[in-house]
Amino acid sequence: MSDHVETMKKHLARYADAFNSGDFETMDAFYTEEAVAVWEPGKPLTGQARRDFQREYLRREPKMTATLRESFVTDDTALLIVDWVIEIPTDGAPEREQGVGVDVLRLGDDGVWRYAVDEPFGQES
Repeated sequence: MSDHVETMKKHLARYADAFNSGDFETMDAFYTEEAVAVWEPGKPLTGQARRDFQREYLRREPKMTATLRESFVTDDTALLIVDWVIEIPTDGAPEREQGVGVDVLRLGDDGVWRYAVDEPFGQES
C-alpha cells in the first residue's frame, strides 16, 4: 500500500475522531479558510456560513464511521472517495445518513492536509 493511502487513512481517522467528539474547533482546523462544504445536498456553504452550520450540526451529537475507498494524490492536492455512515441520536431510533463522499484536500505550507471541498453527497449511495 502506498504511503499516500496510509496518510489519507490517518487523516480520515483523525477527522472522524474530531467529528465524533463534537469538537468543532479541532474539526474546523481540517478545512482551508475558503473551503466549500455541502453538508446538505445541493447547498454548498463557505466561510462563516459553513462554520455556523457545522457547529450547529455537531450539537446534535452525530457519530460517524468513514472508510477510505480510493485516494489520488499529486503534489499538494488529493482527491478522496469515502464511504460514510452517520447516526444522530433522537428520542426513538437514531436518524441514519449515509453516502459516498468526494473530497478535495490541499496540503498546507505547514504539512497539514485540509479540505478545500467537502462533498459528502458526491456520489449516490
